[in-house]
Formats: sequence, structure tokens, C-alpha cells
Amino acid sequence: MPFLLLASILGMLTYVVISRSVANITRTPTWLLWLVMMTPVFVLTAWLVVNGTEEKPPLGLLYGLFILCPLVYAILIYAGRKTPPKSAEFPKNEPKSAPAKPISQDEESLLQRCFPWTVYYLQKIEYRPQAMICRGQLRTSPGKAYQAIQQNVKNSFGDRFLVLFQEGLNGRPFFALVPNPQAQPAEGRRGKARDRDSPLTRPGLALTLVIITLVTTTMAGITYVGETPIAEAWSNRTALWSGLAYGLSLMFILGVHETGHYLAARHYRLKATLPYFIPVPFFLGTFGAFIQMKAPIPNRRALFDVGIAGPLSGLVVTLPILLWGLAHSTVIELTDEASLLNFEALDPSASVILAVISKLALGASLQVDSAISLHPVAVAGCLGLVVTALNLMPVGQLDGGHIVHAMYGQRTGAIVGQIARLLVLVLAFIHEEFLLWAILLFFIPADEPALNDVSELDGRRDLLGLIALALLVMIVLPAPSALTQLLF
Repeated sequence: MPFLLLASILGMLTYVVISRSVANITRTPTWLLWLVMMTPVFVLTAWLVVNGTEEKPPLGLLYGLFILCPLVYAILIYAGRKTPPKSAEFPKNEPKSAPAKPISQDEESLLQRCFPWTVYYLQKIEYRPQAMICRGQLRTSPGKAYQAIQQNVKNSFGDRFLVLFQEGLNGRPFFALVPNPQAQPAEGRRGKARDRDSPLTRPGLALTLVIITLVTTTMAGITYVGETPIAEAWSNRTALWSGLAYGLSLMFILGVHETGHYLAARHYRLKATLPYFIPVPFFLGTFGAFIQMKAPIPNRRALFDVGIAGPLSGLVVTLPILLWGLAHSTVIELTDEASLLNFEALDPSASVILAVISKLALGASLQVDSAISLHPVAVAGCLGLVVTALNLMPVGQLDGGHIVHAMYGQRTGAIVGQIARLLVLVLAFIHEEFLLWAILLFFIPADEPALNDVSELDGRRDLLGLIALALLVMIVLPAPSALTQLLF
């Protein structure tokens, strides 16, 4: 896929993310923030146009761009932040008015009774424009405390408030009550909400996208993977079947991945859409699939289970598809062009898992100086590995970001995400094809907290999370020389 096309797609996605995430909290123009964050892409594009792909940009330029641009981006947001009216507008001798209370005095007394001193000893209530912060001392386990207080608030106020349980900066957990947006929907929006959630509308849209994506992925399998002009495909039955094998295999992997998320969400009785595919009439034929959550995550255990269900489900079907595809692929001589994403000359040693599976599939015919010309099904299997690795990146709202957040908490998860971004940037100098990943990861939004974001996971889930992160490393990192000597 041409770099200019990738840059255009990245530019559109970046503008959407910025306009939805920070446009409401700063007066700095959205176009200026977009221009700052797209500067690395513009500079790299200009470098490729002037110098071509043979000469790599200097490390100092790359590190400078990816350090300086986010810093300028943060400064612009802070400089243009929206603040409430200054107190200087009022007479100096007049005391500052207290924040308006969203509840009456009687309701405040009722709220205080929602916090038994044996569960959570309430010390003070802070009224904020968007929330009531209840601070005190935790007297029991976080899970029991949240369950008891959430039930008390529901019994006293109905569905008027959402109850959040968060970790404070001082390490002490606090409760926050925020207005429930679904408690009193506007009368005019109820019909639209019913239409959006209609059991006939959503399956119809999902099925339509499945059919369109099957067409686009089959066309991509014919033209991009099989390198056959689309006009000749209808008279070339071999090319048509190869394209269909690629399209069905890739869609099956992506569909199982998203179905894993969907079933895990339904297990916790969370509202979620059916998996929606994203068809595109070029390159691979699709930009993947997604589900949309329509309810907040109740706790870190649910966040972990929903997050990890997709990658593990997808990997379970990816491995046998990849094994079959590699067994029907052709071994060729290793050249300098061989790489992880070169489907005409795949370097099996570019990934630990890929090296092991390639040896299992091809046996003695695969040597240390061999590359692989992939069968269309093997192309779909390799893309399944790439999709799994990308989703397991412990960054923001990716599945890996959910997993790390659930294991270690939101703040630690955010720190791990920043480290992961820098490590992928370093990895891009080993695998040039990861450069686009490195750029994309800087635009992944931060993960949102669960309602109960204090209760920790059990040991079984912690172990499963570590295994998932180990799988990420085994997919992304090249096979060490000791392993290649043992296998080949």
C-alpha cells in the first residue's frame, strides 16, 4: 500500500480522534493540534519523496519528532484550556459562592446513610460541576464495599446516579457519583434510541457489512495477493478461488476475534453491538472489525475478560489456518527483500511464533537460508498474527491496554502504555514495516476507568494476562539465532 495513501488515512483518523477527545477542553484550534501531531508524518513523507526508500531518516530526526511534537501538542492544549469565569468579575469583599449542590439537604443526609461506617467511613463530600466526590476510609474489601454502596445508592436514588469507585492520587480509594445519562432520556430521543437498538436494524447492518467485506476482501485476494487483474479474474477460476479463500479466511479470523469480545460482554450482561466489519475497496480489502460497547464496564475483572477474549479467540483460529496455509506455500531462496509482511518472500525468522509454525508446516524443506512464498490462506493467517499482536499492544483502548489496566490499575497501565509506544518506535528500526504501527500507537486514546476500578484481579487472570503479553513478544520479536539454529 502506498505510503501516501496510508498517510491520508492516518490524517483523517487523527483529525477525528482530536476533534472528539480534546476539542471541548481547549480553545486551541483543532486544525493546529492536528497539524502538530501530523508533523512527523509530513516530514517522513517529504523524506521519502526526496530520498526514496533506500536512505533511512536519521535517528535523531525521528526521536526529535516523536518527542517534540507530543510536547508541543500538550502545551497547546494547556495554553488554550477552557477555564470558568474568574472571581475578579465579582466584588473582592464578597465571599466566593459554593458550588451548586445537585441534591437537596434531605438528599444529602440520605446519601450519607448510603455509606455504613463498617464498610466505608465517609468523611466529606465534595461537590464538583459534574460529580459528587465522597472521600473516606475503606473498612472492608473493595469489591464488598462497592457492591454494598452501589446497592444503597440505587435503593435511595434509583438510576439517577452512576457510582464510580476510583483510586486517588494519594493511594486512598474514593467514590464518585455522576449523573446517569440513561436515567432520564429526552422524550424525543427515545424513539431514536429504540431504532438504533432494534433487533432488526443491527443484524441487518452487520449482515450487509459482512457481504460487502467478503466482496472487497475477495477482490483484494485476487489483485493484491494473487496479482491478477480483476478483469481477468472472472475467466480465471483459479484466481477467483484463491481470492475467495483469502477473503473467507481473513474474515473468519476477524469475526471470531470480535465475537469473543461480544460473547464476553454478553456474559457480563453489557450492552454491545454485533461485530461490524469495515470494508475498503483496496489493499487488504478491510480495515478489520469492531463492536461498540453501550454500557460502562462494571469492574476490572469484566474489563480484563472482555479485553482478552478477542485476541485469544482470534489466535485459536489463526494458528491452524496459518499452519494449513504454510503447508501449501512454496519455499524459495531468502533474499534481502524478505521480511515479516512480504507475502511473496516471507522471512520465517522475523517472528518467534512464525518460525516455529513454519518449521512444523514445511519440515525439512525449510532451511536457514529459505523464505516462503505464501498461499492466500497463509497470507490471511499472517495477517491474523499481525492483528493479534497489534491488539495486544498494552496501549490505551487497545485490548492489551485493557488487559494491563485491569491487571495493574489505570495509572500504571498508562505508564506501561507510554513505554510500549517508545519500544515499538525502537522496534521500527529493526522491522521497517512497524513504523506505521509506531505512528498509530501515538494516537490511541487513553483507556477509560471501570465503575469499580479498585478491586484487583485474581491470580488466575493475572497469569493469563502475563501469557497474553508473552504471546505479543513472541509474535513481534524476531527469532534469536539459538532458536533458528535449533529449528533449521
